[in-house]
Amino acid sequence: MADINTVVAGASGRMGRALVREIAQAHGVVLSGALEAEGHPELGRDAGELAGLARNGVKLTADPLPLIVDAQAVIDFTRPTVSVMLAGLAAQARIVHVIGTTGFTPEGEARIKSASRHAIIVKSGNMSLGVTLLAALVERAAKALPGYDVEILEMHHKLKVDAPSGTALLLGEAAARGRGISLVKNALRARDGETGPRREGGIGFASLRGGSVVGEHQVFLAGVGERLTLSHNAEDRSIFARGALEAARWGQGKKPGLYSMTDVLGL
Repeated sequence: MADINTVVAGASGRMGRALVREIAQAHGVVLSGALEAEGHPELGRDAGELAGLARNGVKLTADPLPLIVDAQAVIDFTRPTVSVMLAGLAAQARIVHVIGTTGFTPEGEARIKSASRHAIIVKSGNMSLGVTLLAALVERAAKALPGYDVEILEMHHKLKVDAPSGTALLLGEAAARGRGISLVKNALRARDGETGPRREGGIGFASLRGGSVVGEHQVFLAGVGERLTLSHNAEDRSIFARGALEAARWGQGKKPGLYSMTDVLGL
C-alpha cells in the first residue's frame, strides 16, 4: 500500500509539532503539507525544523487548496472555524479528515455532519486510545450503576480556551448513553453560592486550569457508602498524535461518514 500523504493543520502549534514528529517516525504515513493561519509569523518556515527535527522541505503555508488536492488525509487540531472550513474541503476532495478540535457550536457540528456525506471524518474530543477505552468503561459503569451520581473533573494547561474540555464532554456523553438520557438536558455545570441539593440524574462537570498540564480526567460514580473512580492522565501530547495517525490509517478506503475513535478501535 502506498504511503498516505498527510496534511497537518496548525503545524506550528503544540499538537501540530507533535504530529510532525510522530509522522517522521511512522510507517506508511508521510507529511505532504503543513498549514497555518494567514499572517502567522511562522509561515514559510520548515515544518521539520519547527518540530525540532532535521529540515524536511515541507514549508508552512496558509493556502490549503493545493495541499488538499494531493493528500489522502488532513489532521486538524486547530479552532472550530478552521475545522469547519477544512471539513468542506475534505468533502470536495473526498479524503479522510481527522478532527481533534473541540468547542464547536451546534451550527459548526451540523456543518461537519453535512460534510461527512462526502468526506470520511473521524472526530473525537480526545484522540488518545486510552481515553477511548475509558469512555467505553464509563458508559458500562453508568449503565450498571443507575442510582450513582456522575461527576467529571478535568484539568488542563492554563492556555486552553474552552471548558469543559472536549474529553470531559466525550466522557459525559458516554455516561449519558449508559443511562439512556440526553447530556444537554442533564449536564450540571458551574456551582457557586447556595445551589441547593444535587439534581437527581444530573451529570456534573468541573474544570481546572493551570500550569502546563497536558490533560487529566476523572469520572466519579458516587453511591451511598462507596465511590468508583475511573481516570486517565495524559503525560505527553504524542499520545494524541499517535491516535490521530491511527485514525488517518483506519479511514483509508472507508465509506464517507462521521466516525469516532470508538469506531477506530472497534469498540
